[in-house]
Amino acid sequence: MPTDNSLSRRHLLGSAALVAFAAALPAAVADQTSPLKPDPLHNLKIGVASYSLRKLNVDAAVKAIQRVGLKYVSPKDMHLPLKGTPEQIKAGVKKFTDGGLIVISCGVITLPANEGQVRNAFEYAKAAAIPTIVCNPVPAALPICDKLIKDYDIRLAIHNHGPEEKTWPSPYEPWDAIQNLDPRIGLCIDVGHTARAKVDPAEAILKCQSRLFDIHFKDIDSTAPTGKPIEAGRGALNLKSILQALVKINYAYHVGIEYEKDADDPLPGLAETVGYIRGALAAIE
Repeated sequence: MPTDNSLSRRHLLGSAALVAFAAALPAAVADQTSPLKPDPLHNLKIGVASYSLRKLNVDAAVKAIQRVGLKYVSPKDMHLPLKGTPEQIKAGVKKFTDGGLIVISCGVITLPANEGQVRNAFEYAKAAAIPTIVCNPVPAALPICDKLIKDYDIRLAIHNHGPEEKTWPSPYEPWDAIQNLDPRIGLCIDVGHTARAKVDPAEAILKCQSRLFDIHFKDIDSTAPTGKPIEAGRGALNLKSILQALVKINYAYHVGIEYEKDADDPLPGLAETVGYIRGALAAIE
């Protein structure tokens, strides 16, 4: 018959084993579940070009971006005025950052062939701590940009504007123009304007990837020169191929939704566009 001492010893050993098992259990469970789920956005920095919200004040624009669950923003000057002291510009950026948003680029800013005005654009981005200026330079401004970018180390992304804009209708005209310029001078491909200029946006993304610093993402109802903005997925663009191209090149810069329709009430269409992007990216392996 077992003694009291042997029972106690057996009980203690059993208890110790149980404690050891219990201590190991969370680790075992953690080992089974430790692989993190892949980012549903494939690490793309999906955000909003604030021109989409041009009739909202900055506080309402911040709330709208929060509502659709995004964290990146590219302010236009109605939300971050170009004219102001560095302190005023910093205070303007703070309205976004206080709302949990990352100000990843700005623009579109027109750059004339005037060194003082081009420098002002760089000073604006410097004060705001914005790494990329989406811009529309006249060709004669490019040598000035090439000179000043060395002082500021801020990227320039030339925005194409479709067939009605004779200088930069598609990404390929600025692409050709910048080949001998500083590599920090690159492109913002507007996928809608690109398609209206009869260039495939996905092909342009692949070709120009080395100097592609911003994207304006949208859908249009037709690729004719008269094509108009529409909610993503309802229009004529092959948006899936565009997103696949961005995923393929591990695109590291801003994918800014520019929802230009419904300026008086942009939130429903913006939300639908965000939902389309999430669904399309979820289908990409």
